[in-house]
Amino acid sequence: MALEVKLALKTTQKLVMTAMLQQAIKLLPLSRLELIQKVHQEMLENPFLEDALAQEENGIDVAEEGFSQETEEAPSNDFDIDWEMYLQDSGDDPGLPMDSGKEVPSLEATLRNETSLTDYLMWQLSLAVHTDPEREIGAYLIGNIDDNGYLQCDLEEVVSTVGVEMGTVERVLEVIQSFDPAGIGARDLQECLLIQLDHLGMKTSLAGQIVEDYLERLDERYFQRMAKELHASLEETIAAVKLIRELDPKPGDRYNADRVEYIVPDVVVKIGDDYQIALNDDGMPKLRINTLYQGILRRGDSMQGDTREYLEDKFRSAVWLMKSIEQRRQTLLKVAISLCRFQRDFLDRGLAYLKPLVLKDVADDIGMHESTVSRVTTNKYIHTPQGVFELKFFFHSGLDSYGGGDAMSSVSVKEIIRKAVAAEDPRKPLTDQQLVDLLEEKEIKIARRTVAKYRQELRIAPASRRKRLFDT
Repeated sequence: MALEVKLALKTTQKLVMTAMLQQAIKLLPLSRLELIQKVHQEMLENPFLEDALAQEENGIDVAEEGFSQETEEAPSNDFDIDWEMYLQDSGDDPGLPMDSGKEVPSLEATLRNETSLTDYLMWQLSLAVHTDPEREIGAYLIGNIDDNGYLQCDLEEVVSTVGVEMGTVERVLEVIQSFDPAGIGARDLQECLLIQLDHLGMKTSLAGQIVEDYLERLDERYFQRMAKELHASLEETIAAVKLIRELDPKPGDRYNADRVEYIVPDVVVKIGDDYQIALNDDGMPKLRINTLYQGILRRGDSMQGDTREYLEDKFRSAVWLMKSIEQRRQTLLKVAISLCRFQRDFLDRGLAYLKPLVLKDVADDIGMHESTVSRVTTNKYIHTPQGVFELKFFFHSGLDSYGGGDAMSSVSVKEIIRKAVAAEDPRKPLTDQQLVDLLEEKEIKIARRTVAKYRQELRIAPASRRKRLFDT
């Protein structure tokens, strides 16, 4: 059989993942603040990009019409770009725009500098000790106090590192443990609670005895035995345990800056005649093409090849970034409008009315792929009449109903459980099976293990641990 060589034409279609397309995809999951940082970085690296709003503040005329006329004269023969798509004024959002006369409030204005736990303790140390060795020991100890307020080093380590006697280290630690917040500098939970009781003048009280001897047995089923062994009444024992439970097991937590999160929403929903939905563009640079560099490129027939190639590359990059950001805006707005349409009952009435929803529902509604919806809802928040929520919060599985009616979201079921437990008789708390029965009365099909799972996710203790022998 002879081998022969032939030429044949074949037509195929395939998606080429260009660098620009990769950039557009990478912009979708960025949070609002991350996108602002990205834009500022691009402005530093690309001379064709400038912030029109910043230019206006500097007194430079950047009228939109003049800009459009300039850009339309760009050398279109050299660039395969649709100017009409991205250089048109995109200030007005389609769908449900907010009143353009009302400025979206800047939630970043609520940010304020917080004193760190270390700074606060060092300030108190400067007032409490007066010798250099004490200051050095105190600084070392404070530097080893974690965000929860607990000391994370051995005193022997301080002795060997600083070169002082153990008695001096212990005295300085005692001084630090007298600082605010009460309980700071403890080495374990027991010491933390005892320090707080000492601040209240109750270290030797019944509560102090319970912390020292019964800290691991604060469950109600031990109360009778505890009262008998401590020669106290049951009422006194319950009152002492209640006091202990009101103490702070993590006294440094309130100063933990990592836990204080200020969420700036990407989307804002307000109530008017109907719900008004708009993107929060506060702080976002309004990009435009720098006319100076655009003019240089237009008149650059005589410039060297490398220079012209560099300018053309930066020009294309600037145009694509502007187009990608606008596409991201429109996609985010479409998804937000779709979510609000699906979850109208939630907006009107609260968590108990959140409907089951999956990515495919929104993707089909707006004619986009599920992966696009997933990316654009990542790290995005929406401010609604019911509070601020992450966009992914609205996607939840559903539970079937006995009557064949609409399914109910897991969030709604958890809200029913939470309200039922909050309203229960503390002497006769609801068991998981009773919660199942309550949900079945509402025609919600659910297994007891699912109720137990939801209860644990809500951080609600079992009925046996919620039971109160007396009203306290």
